[in-house]
Amino acid sequence: MELVFNPFSVTLIATSLLVGGLSLFIAIRLKGSTRWVALTMLFATIWGFFYGFELASSTLEQMLFWIKLEYLGISFFGAFWLIFTLKYTGHKSLNGFTLPLLILLIPTITLILVWTNDLHHLHYTNTELINQGTFPLLKITKGPWYLVHTVYSYAAFLIGTFVLWKRFRFADPLYLNQTKLLIAAGLFPLIFNIFYQFGIIQPLGGIDLTPYAFLFTYLIISFAILKFNLFSIKPIAQNKIMEIITRGVLVFDSHNQLIDFNPAAKNFFSTNTKCKVGISAKSLFKNKREELLELLQNREQKTITIHTKGEANNSTVQVESIPILDKNSIFNGMLLLFEDITEQVQTNERLIKQAEDLQQLNELKDKFFSIISHDLKGPVFGVKELIHMTQTGMVSKDEFLEMLPEVSKNMEQVAILLENLLAWASSQLRGEVIDPTPFDIMEVLNQQKNLLSRIALEKKILIDLKPQERILVYADKNMIDLVLRNLISNAIKFSKSGDKVELSAELIGNQVKICVKDKGMGISSENLQKLSQGVSFTTRGLNNESGTGLGLILVREYIRKNKGSMDIKSEIGMGTTFCVFLPKATSN
Repeated sequence: MELVFNPFSVTLIATSLLVGGLSLFIAIRLKGSTRWVALTMLFATIWGFFYGFELASSTLEQMLFWIKLEYLGISFFGAFWLIFTLKYTGHKSLNGFTLPLLILLIPTITLILVWTNDLHHLHYTNTELINQGTFPLLKITKGPWYLVHTVYSYAAFLIGTFVLWKRFRFADPLYLNQTKLLIAAGLFPLIFNIFYQFGIIQPLGGIDLTPYAFLFTYLIISFAILKFNLFSIKPIAQNKIMEIITRGVLVFDSHNQLIDFNPAAKNFFSTNTKCKVGISAKSLFKNKREELLELLQNREQKTITIHTKGEANNSTVQVESIPILDKNSIFNGMLLLFEDITEQVQTNERLIKQAEDLQQLNELKDKFFSIISHDLKGPVFGVKELIHMTQTGMVSKDEFLEMLPEVSKNMEQVAILLENLLAWASSQLRGEVIDPTPFDIMEVLNQQKNLLSRIALEKKILIDLKPQERILVYADKNMIDLVLRNLISNAIKFSKSGDKVELSAELIGNQVKICVKDKGMGISSENLQKLSQGVSFTTRGLNNESGTGLGLILVREYIRKNKGSMDIKSEIGMGTTFCVFLPKATSN
């Protein structure tokens, strides 16, 4: 078989071998939809390869031989393009064999009719050799099946292209560009074929440029697949994954430009910040914290927490940075993952607070039982034993009367202790109903002064209440009674003989300020800190008076429940001033 090679034939054969080799390599090495696009390219190279030998032929018989081999590619090329697009877009109808067989039916018939054309002339009604140009060319007269095959091939290309565009017309720009490349790979050679069919472009009297167009396009796609892993992940799968991820995802390239993001990422930006592909990280984070830019610049895996103060509430966002490296550990970009952990942080804070409250309640519970078993039981049992000894004659009447003042003082302490215990139990175990009413605070101060005067006289302490007109407060009177009784009792307990306890009340704006001031031993900074945190502590008085630590805890709690506040000023050895602020009663 004599062949006369020319630049057209040599170019086609060489390019077909290159693209064919790449197609086989891709089809063997890769899987999924990439394998199908490789097979489509392979059929295009079969067409181009044998068309190159047709252009190098000098006799009609040689050309007809090579054209039969060309149709191994021409017949199935459009069909495999359609199958590829359906596979690439995840079309469910390809799960079985029915649709692929139907798609391949007409190409198979075409191949058979071309190979047996001498028997029926359905594909070519006539063929002849033309020697008028630079080299011999084949001239054909199209038969009826040629038109059927041409229409089918065009339809397969157009349907496949439409399937691609319909599926990905609203995809992210990164994958939309990928889809455009695919569509161009199908339409660009098809346009050349249309021009050839209508005789618009037929160089040198009849050369078909369609194989050249296909080979040129698929050469570019082959290198794109191998170099950039083009089509290695289906965009439809990628989009679905990105949509269902609840964490915000931002993907940046090596130049810190945004190349992809998911819908959840938009929730982490204000409405006036437009999250779009191509925007720089500096522009995207201009209203955010500098830590985000530092994450990108450091190019390392790291997790940070960002606290944001909003108009309605505060939020806490955890941001994780993950470097994107290729197989050679070369940096290609950064992945930022955003997660709103506000609720989690608030839950942890509540758990910590509840644990602290529980620990404090357990300490108070232990103290409660300790008080019952020691501070309360001791004085009561002492009185019981004294009465028993008096009844049996072990203690005379005169001795009993001599011990009675001490017993009375102990019982007064027991009474205050018992009142605090009952109030604390009511507050902690079943809760209390606050019943605020307007009442005169001066009247309450005077009552407490009279109630505690005898204890103060025994220590030679003066309780001084500065005269004042009626001052009405709005609070629960029983609770404020207990508050003032505890504060005045403590002032007496920690004052020296001959000292003075000063009581005062004054109106300041919408609040009433009530102060209890002593010149006693004072409170240490450590115990002041405990008071501010609601932690109980026990300190014995100057005359070794016992204490339980419950009094000031109740004072703090009752003031808070009545929408008040407390200010404490104390200096060791110089005394203490407790000032209580309560709401003023509105006049009728």
